[in-house]
Amino acid sequence: MRDHIRAETLKLVRRPATWALLAIAVGLSLTFTYLIPYAGYAGGTGGPRAERGLAALLPDQLVGNSVGGLPVFLGALMLILGVLAVGGEYQWGTWKTVLTQNPGRIIVYAAKLATLCLAALAGLLAVFAAGAVASAVIAVAEDRPLAWPGAADLLAGIGAGWLIAAMWTVLGALLAIALRGVALAVGLGLVWLLAVQNLLALIAAPLLDWVAQLQKGLPGPNAGSLAASLGAATDTPGVQATVGGAQAVVVVAAYLVAFAVLGGLLLRRRDIL
Repeated sequence: MRDHIRAETLKLVRRPATWALLAIAVGLSLTFTYLIPYAGYAGGTGGPRAERGLAALLPDQLVGNSVGGLPVFLGALMLILGVLAVGGEYQWGTWKTVLTQNPGRIIVYAAKLATLCLAALAGLLAVFAAGAVASAVIAVAEDRPLAWPGAADLLAGIGAGWLIAAMWTVLGALLAIALRGVALAVGLGLVWLLAVQNLLALIAAPLLDWVAQLQKGLPGPNAGSLAASLGAATDTPGVQATVGGAQAVVVVAAYLVAFAVLGGLLLRRRDIL
């Protein structure tokens, strides 16, 4: 298994798309979490999070600021990562090459998921690191104290953020296997993340009680609730305390396991062509 994980890691690291997604994730996080709100604050023009002011940009808000994008925008990038890593094997016809080397399908699949989850953690840590630098620069520029979150809060934030990121990444892998490719899997995944779940939350749930109850069991609202419990601003798209933090952890973890198992069953039972 170790050799397979090493091989999958090498493929992922050498793929330019992986680094492009990482750069986009860090860039989006910095731009919409720190740069635009600080520009609005400094210029006195308001803008995102104007009501929270400078306090929303300081180091003590690092955990909430870093995980706030995971329910929607950063989650979408994680989903794309999962699709590319698995769906590319169908697109290039390399599944046959890999599987003729004797490893079983489940072993290769498990190595892919392990590598993707590690990549999701690396991406999350990069967002945390970039946020720490940005918030420290803002605090120094505004002559504010560098008050960081406690170690327990930081570890909890990284752990919960990794759980959300891994769930979306594994969902991408599942879509790639189910649809045997990249384009349609990315398209459907993004439609769900960026459109359908927001339409359900903003339009259907306020009008229909059964939709509001259904929301409590869907992956997006639970990811948003988990992010909200960690201090993410509720004016961030997808972040809303629909359920409690403990329930959100259980539901997100259950979806992660379910997506992984379903993907493995499909890969094992179906023709790879």
